[in-house]
Amino acid sequence: MVDVHSQAIRSKNMRAIRNQDTAIEQRIALILKDRGFNYRVQDKALPGRPDFVLPHERAIIFVHGCFWHRHHCYLFKMPATRTEFWNGKINSNVERDRRYIGQLQQSGWKVLIVWECALRGKLRLEDEALIERLEEWLLAAMHSGEIDHQGLHHYRVE
Repeated sequence: MVDVHSQAIRSKNMRAIRNQDTAIEQRIALILKDRGFNYRVQDKALPGRPDFVLPHERAIIFVHGCFWHRHHCYLFKMPATRTEFWNGKINSNVERDRRYIGQLQQSGWKVLIVWECALRGKLRLEDEALIERLEEWLLAAMHSGEIDHQGLHHYRVE
């Protein structure tokens, strides 16, 4: 199926999509600030330019959009047009994420991914539930985890 927009219009639309200080990142920032955590945002010195760096906890938080990072939830739907292009684009994002997480872990950082579906949409977590999951992860012995609309999941990327 052909794209309904010209290449120039599609390009303009794609440039308008924010890649930092999004509404979902603002929600995490407010929670971290309210809980007294010291953090840096978009640290260019670290692999993947993490959304949040908590240096005292030696912890990294990435806030991932379910579409752009292929989360298997109700917010992800592969576009019906230019499927091959989108599949390649999203696959490269996922592979890059995996590489950056591995590099961060090898440097001794704990890494958390907070998925968009935990922060917005019909199944989003309420602030108190989200705070509980964040604190649980920060106190856990596991190095990596994910928070989505279903809760906290621990894992280790090698």
